Amino acid sequence: MSGLVLKLGPKERVLVNGAVIENGDRRTRLAIMTPGANILRLRDAIHPEEANTPVRRVCYIAQLVLSGDADIDEARSQLLRGIEQLSQVFTDADSRALLSRATQHLVEDQVYQVLKSLRGLLAREERLLAAGRS
Repeated sequence: MSGLVLKLGPKERVLVNGAVIENGDRRTRLAIMTPGANILRLRDAIHPEEANTPVRRVCYIAQLVLSGDADIDEARSQLLRGIEQLSQVFTDADSRALLSRATQHLVEDQVYQVLKSLRGLLAREERLLAAGRS
């Protein structure tokens, strides 16, 4: 089986190409076979008021593309600029690898993978911000 596989819990919601789909009462496994489909788990969605850190803001831009609220061609430069700014702060090898993957996925217009790579930085950012407050 190829394509993206979604494993949804009971009543879990997902956004597929701008349409909100809610799962039934049982766990479900769906295979998304259409290349380039925009998919966003609503439990993972960042709400506008939560886009209050550098990583969250860049993730939010990618999320807007996935939700159909922003065009990839318009968002690409903002995403590239955001990734470049993050690369000046996240200098460890693991973070650099995530940022490099995000950039490569963006070049390939794979926005879901861009978001997935960037989300890998959220815990690191939280630790950096917490250390800065101490």
